[in-house]
Amino acid sequence: MSKSLKLYAGTAIGILGTLTLAVNFADRFVADFPENPRTMAALPATQVEPVAEAPSGVLIGAATAATTDGGGTFGLGRAALPEEVAAWDLDVSPDGTGLPAGSGDVWTGETVFEENCAVCHGSFAEGVDNWPKLAGGDGTLADEDPLKTVGSYWPYLSTVWDYVHRSMPFGNAQSLSADEVYAITAYILYSNDLVDDDFELSDANFAEFEMPNADGFIIDDRAETEYSLWRAEPCMENCKESVEITMRATVLDVTPDHGGTEATEEAEASTGEQEAEVEEVAAVAEEAVPAAEEAPAEAAPVETAAIDAALAAEGEKVFRKCKACHQVGEGAKNRTGPELNGVVGREIAAVGDFKYSKTLAEMGGVWDSEALHGFLGDPRGYAKGTKMAFAGLKKAEDIDAVVEYLKTFE
Repeated sequence: MSKSLKLYAGTAIGILGTLTLAVNFADRFVADFPENPRTMAALPATQVEPVAEAPSGVLIGAATAATTDGGGTFGLGRAALPEEVAAWDLDVSPDGTGLPAGSGDVWTGETVFEENCAVCHGSFAEGVDNWPKLAGGDGTLADEDPLKTVGSYWPYLSTVWDYVHRSMPFGNAQSLSADEVYAITAYILYSNDLVDDDFELSDANFAEFEMPNADGFIIDDRAETEYSLWRAEPCMENCKESVEITMRATVLDVTPDHGGTEATEEAEASTGEQEAEVEEVAAVAEEAVPAAEEAPAEAAPVETAAIDAALAAEGEKVFRKCKACHQVGEGAKNRTGPELNGVVGREIAAVGDFKYSKTLAEMGGVWDSEALHGFLGDPRGYAKGTKMAFAGLKKAEDIDAVVEYLKTFE
């Protein structure tokens, strides 16, 4: 007998033996189904009055026994107490409905924000790393890459208050008092230049405040106006009588070459015109470089007009936004930013013991009125790469006031 036959024979004998053992085991240990099995008796037909509905329609179970006809409940739980419902019922509506009594001003909000929020959102609500920016973005919603913040995008102030109250600070949600939430909300508005520094937000004036983008949202009526179009039977073949190229990608050159001769000629002509314009601009720039090197622009003379005391007083108030990083006056020291004594008319990046960003260190020039206005209005736009996190003063009169205030420190 061959080795294969021996192997098959052994396997067959093993399988037969296993089946024999299985049959014997089933005969000995598997019980037959009884002829008259016991059944569950019907539940007693006791009907207990159902538990009264709790406030807001919330029930935590119901304390009665079940009935045979399904008309009762199952004896589980109890009605929610009013205080238990209130603990979950935190909704705040755009008109202020649901707000608790309380108030908070901008400067209290700055302190609370610094302690609880700045680690993620920055001292000026400008955002840290990938954490959300809460300020800035004014006028960017129509841009290709809009900056959506509380000030530029959110339509209702109630959303800010409700979210901070429910979910913040991260990892310690609902630890803030109502007054602290009012104060933080006021500070976020201030950081977006939507209120002045003496603003106080409360449940009394909350509904009066309207966000800039309140009219930027519409009712979603697509269920009525568009869904029927989307859900029609799709066309899968011969959907158009003819397909023609109506436009060509002139820069990326991604449109197939076959067909469309006239369009190709137009594209080539357009590309040639673009290249000619680029060469012309480059030539003009090249000619301008030597001239700039030979005759560097002189720094504008520093203004020496008498200080406007009233304007400087206004600037002192606005400068509160800067105090977190900059010091002025006797004993001023470098902090996150350099001390600013004598900054008006001083060379840019001139404080020797402060480590400036490479952008400012290499910029050159002096902090004259023009430079200060440009930088304070848009720090990162004026000096790309600056370490200054502040988004900038949006009001020209505030910049005028701060510059006037800084002139008082020589």
